[in-house]
Amino acid sequence: MKLFKSLLVAPATLGLLAPMSVTANELNITDVSGYSSSEEIQNISEFLPAELAVTNSRVDGLEARINDFEAGSFSSTTSASFSVDMAIGAVDGSTLGEAVTAAYGYQIDLSTSFTGEDALSVSLDAGAGGAASGTGATALGELDLNAGGDALTVDGITYSFPLGEKATVLVGDSTDGSALYSTACVYGGFTNTLDDCGNYSSAFTTTGTSSVGFSASYDIGNGFTGAIGYAGPGTSTSGLMTKEGTDYYGGQLSYAADSYGASVTYANLESTDDTTVWGLNGYYIPEGSLPSISVGYEMGDPTTAKDTTQWFVGLQWDEMGPGTLGVAAGSKGPITDGADELMAYEAFYTYTVNDSMSVTPAVFIMENSGSTEDLTGVVVKTSFSF
Repeated sequence: MKLFKSLLVAPATLGLLAPMSVTANELNITDVSGYSSSEEIQNISEFLPAELAVTNSRVDGLEARINDFEAGSFSSTTSASFSVDMAIGAVDGSTLGEAVTAAYGYQIDLSTSFTGEDALSVSLDAGAGGAASGTGATALGELDLNAGGDALTVDGITYSFPLGEKATVLVGDSTDGSALYSTACVYGGFTNTLDDCGNYSSAFTTTGTSSVGFSASYDIGNGFTGAIGYAGPGTSTSGLMTKEGTDYYGGQLSYAADSYGASVTYANLESTDDTTVWGLNGYYIPEGSLPSISVGYEMGDPTTAKDTTQWFVGLQWDEMGPGTLGVAAGSKGPITDGADELMAYEAFYTYTVNDSMSVTPAVFIMENSGSTEDLTGVVVKTSFSF
């Protein structure tokens, strides 16, 4: 009976509440409509005048700061990258001292584009790395760190641009004539002697600190690339491309596939004894855990002196644990026919801490002729890039 009464009361109650709900909704809509169209709040400035004044002042200040920042900042087409190398180690047998020493190199690379396809690049560097031999030589000079001292100096300026769809041209000051070469080598050398993959002379660098370099490359297609290069004394009174000047020029033909490549390089080096040089390079990257192999062989033919040869072999495991392992052996520079063959050896392991930092312990041996003691170096280099 109670259940029957409840069933009768519930519909009656809902029937009484429904008209009240409709009336409330109508009243709310009417009130809101009237409120929004009220003349009392037609302008928000009349509602919060003090708060709006403070907000406007802050917006004006922010716009002024943005304008100042844009006026003093790089162009949107200019980028900057920085790198620092810090090394500590000792070289047994060095006449410059066998004690543990430290060296550093610092470099800033600026690049600006004017068309979106070209690039004006400026390299600034400083460092206390020294040279491997000659003026400014240091015990750790074999690492080829920057040696300009603590003051930043301009290391090179280049401008590159496309010529059509397949050609690229580069010209610059203190620039290698082989800047656009594609030498077939995948070994990342640690020492200055072995990082050129055995073709130091054919892939000529510069003719001095003030040399002018020119290089051009052309994508032939099907993996083939052709390139030419030139380097001459930019500040010499003898001028560029003259009989009295010292000019280097050459060319290269290279081929690259997915897992192997080869290149042939030619150079004519003008000096007191003009030299023609041919360089051959190749690499192979096998599948699996086997290392990549890079080889190089170079032949020099001076006008009057004896012929020279140079060779190189490098193995590299790109995924050896958390880092990269490399070992290499080769000639310590060009070997004159009939002279003693001096060798260079190196081994390194690069551990990548993160995208911006790596640590590389390494050991190298450089043979010397006669009674001069061979060099044995043990070094740890830490590199930063940002």
